[in-house]
Amino acid sequence: MLLKKYINKEISKLPFRGLTYMNFTFAHLADLHLGSWRDQKMRDLSMKAFCTAMDECRQKKVDFILFSGDIFNTSLPALDTLKLVTKKLKEIQDSNIPLYIIAGSHDFSPSGKTMIDVLENAGLCKNVCKGNINEETKQLHLTFTTDPKTQAKITGIIGRKGQLDRTYYQNLSLDNLDQEQGYKIFMFHTTLAELKPKHLENVESQPVSFLPKRFNYYAGGHIHHPAKVEIPEYGTLTYPGALFPNNFAEVEKYGHGGYYIISVNENKHDVQWIPLEIIKHQSLILNCSHKSPEVVLFEICDHFEKMDIKDTLITIRLIGILNKGRTTDINFKEIFQKLYHQGTYFIMKNTAGLQSEEFEEIKIRQADPENVEELVIKEHLQQNTLFEKETELQIIKSLLVALNTTKKEGETITDFKTRINEEIGKILKNEIMIPRLSTVAKEVPLVDVVPKI
Repeated sequence: MLLKKYINKEISKLPFRGLTYMNFTFAHLADLHLGSWRDQKMRDLSMKAFCTAMDECRQKKVDFILFSGDIFNTSLPALDTLKLVTKKLKEIQDSNIPLYIIAGSHDFSPSGKTMIDVLENAGLCKNVCKGNINEETKQLHLTFTTDPKTQAKITGIIGRKGQLDRTYYQNLSLDNLDQEQGYKIFMFHTTLAELKPKHLENVESQPVSFLPKRFNYYAGGHIHHPAKVEIPEYGTLTYPGALFPNNFAEVEKYGHGGYYIISVNENKHDVQWIPLEIIKHQSLILNCSHKSPEVVLFEICDHFEKMDIKDTLITIRLIGILNKGRTTDINFKEIFQKLYHQGTYFIMKNTAGLQSEEFEEIKIRQADPENVEELVIKEHLQQNTLFEKETELQIIKSLLVALNTTKKEGETITDFKTRINEEIGKILKNEIMIPRLSTVAKEVPLVDVVPKI
């Protein structure tokens, strides 16, 4: 009898407690950043990745789809991008596949205005970052969104640039989340130390202990590197990586994006990463040390000459020190003409690591741009004592996020200035920089939030 009680007690601690005979499938996507590429051909590939992933989810007959932030690269995307996204989401809706989503650090704005709200109002997706603030304790109480078909229970927290979402986690009420029965999913858009890849080890992060325990699946976003770990008392934590690479380095390193398909069968689930290769990719990293611009030209052309590069995305990275001439002496025009003549879809080059003996080498420490920015800010803090040091840092970071915007399509200069002034005013109104969570989700009451730091 005592053994039976002990076993039942231990089973109650598992993420699958209270569950029997569950059978369903869902997809987990993140970090598409539609609109991030400047070149139209790369924008087209990014959109193709989104459409292909949605079509594959329909073909696999998933029961629902999760998108863990940054479907757009800005809170107010271009109209042509929005038109294509809404068309595809309508197809998903017509197939009776719900899309559950949270805002990421890019498609959320300090004012709380995001295109995700528009898509939700149109019935094309469901924002699961919902809850309320306890006026006495100032704690954030999240509520669950229950999928009607599978009865899966989903909740999550939005992402914000510069780890400004940290306070949400620090003030998160955990009791109701832990006690809830059923298959539970927690969506997040932040950097977890336990899931960071080695090449991002210097990026600021927070521990997994910030998250609520005993969820079945933790659907992450923000880190553009696929990762999956199993942690006791938590369960399965994942980053699917970017649905499509967002910059030269990501194209060069990964070649394509991907997403997860999770199959739940009774009291266990299978997590499978699905590569999304929408175009072939060829990469060339050429050491140009002790070579002239003419030799570099020849070696690049010779490398690709006998390859089948029709409809291929090509990345070329040049490193080292030329023995004569300058980087600009390399005839890239001729290289591009030859490769495009062979049918290449698009070519990208990177010469940041290429130098000439004619110039003195200047070494700078490689780091994430946001980290460099924060280091510079920290060096100049407390030149006045109006705020405490940590508060001043949060204010400056939030102001930089608010000011990092451009005039939107169809927006007048007057409206643009008004929008910027309103966002700055909202930030400065709160001494500790945390926006009213009522702008994040409709269920949050209109009260000022003063979380503990």
